Amino acid sequence: MGATGVGVANKFQSVRGFNDVLPADAAAWQFLHATAAEVFAAYGYGEIRLPLLERTELFERSIGETTDVVEKEMFTFRDRENDSLTLRPEFTAGTVRAGLEHGLLHNQQQRLWSAGPVFRHERPQAGRYRQFHQLNAEAYGLAGPDIDVELIALSARLLKRLGVAGAARLELNSLGTLEARRKYREALIGFLQGRQAQLDENTRRRMHQNPLRALDSKDPGTQAAVADAPSLLDFLDSESLAHFGAVKGGLDVLGIRYVVNPRIVRGLDYYSRTVFEWATDRLGAQGTVLAGGRYDGLVEQLGGSTTPAIGWAAGVERLIMLMKETGVALADGAPHVYLCWLGDAERDAAMRLAEQLREAVPRLRLVLNAGGGKLPAQLKRADKCGARLALILGEQESARQAVQVKSLRQMEGGSTQTECPWAELPARLSDLLQPE
Repeated sequence: MGATGVGVANKFQSVRGFNDVLPADAAAWQFLHATAAEVFAAYGYGEIRLPLLERTELFERSIGETTDVVEKEMFTFRDRENDSLTLRPEFTAGTVRAGLEHGLLHNQQQRLWSAGPVFRHERPQAGRYRQFHQLNAEAYGLAGPDIDVELIALSARLLKRLGVAGAARLELNSLGTLEARRKYREALIGFLQGRQAQLDENTRRRMHQNPLRALDSKDPGTQAAVADAPSLLDFLDSESLAHFGAVKGGLDVLGIRYVVNPRIVRGLDYYSRTVFEWATDRLGAQGTVLAGGRYDGLVEQLGGSTTPAIGWAAGVERLIMLMKETGVALADGAPHVYLCWLGDAERDAAMRLAEQLREAVPRLRLVLNAGGGKLPAQLKRADKCGARLALILGEQESARQAVQVKSLRQMEGGSTQTECPWAELPARLSDLLQPE
């Protein structure tokens, strides 16, 4: 019977690359999202919530048909009306689609953020899943370097608030204008053609359509081949150089440290000027935790009028991995209080008291004992769920409208159990929980 039970329990398992987030880890996710929402609000960014499904053509036109994402990684299917639909592999295309559909972008300035799952059919590995989660920040209608500085400062503040700023470095580059990049592409293609034998198959295949991707290839042979490739910075026009200089100057004013890395590129033509990444050496191969840049040509490419735009995306799973790796103290989400009761009449009184305490102390996490049991068994449950305090309501306490307050983590010093009248409990619990 036992073996059969185990077999039945394991009959269904999650799809490969689609991971569960269990209660023990959920508190870290809640902390990260709550912190991010506060940081976005502090800069005046409004949340936009986007559907998981979009028409496949949206991503083919925005990301590009010759990219790995479109060629290999999208979850695409046909619905009952034979329309081709795709689970979103990123947020920006959907944000632009929503902005155009609802009239948010034309001759307007928008600061937007979004969060949620995205989907890519890549090989699952540490910090990289087929369903993963991103935080996304974007600004539209602002062409100057000041908004570039603001978005980078916003990302720096988020990393600081999460406690990982010291474990990540800011890398910065400029892609210049489309014309500057066209000249650079020609020079880079010529350079790559002389080293084809050292390049990986993908780079050789896309050499003429997307040569810049060779610069951030993860293939060791390709990395070695492009080590002395021409630098895009040498091809920038004067306006792009001035823009890049103003971005660096703004970061200097704010005291945000950075390094210029001419190997940071984007393979799509709608990207321009500023690109940046926050990288870490604490997560092995998954070194980028947040990346962004300007994409002034995207809105026009998707059917809108010319609209300057810049944004960034951060991987939630990688941020949480980095928080754990660097020893950031994460709240465990455990209850603050476990309310024990002894007897049927006390159960009813405990239910009323629990609701009164939740009303009086809104952030209080309180678990009411269920299923009866003797006091030692209830205290064992309280300890197992990680509560800091146990409130004990017996017949005598009920008669005095009081409870016994027992510290389960030896945090109060002196006696670990004291009596407290019901009327004083809200203040007592608020006081005890304040340091958390």
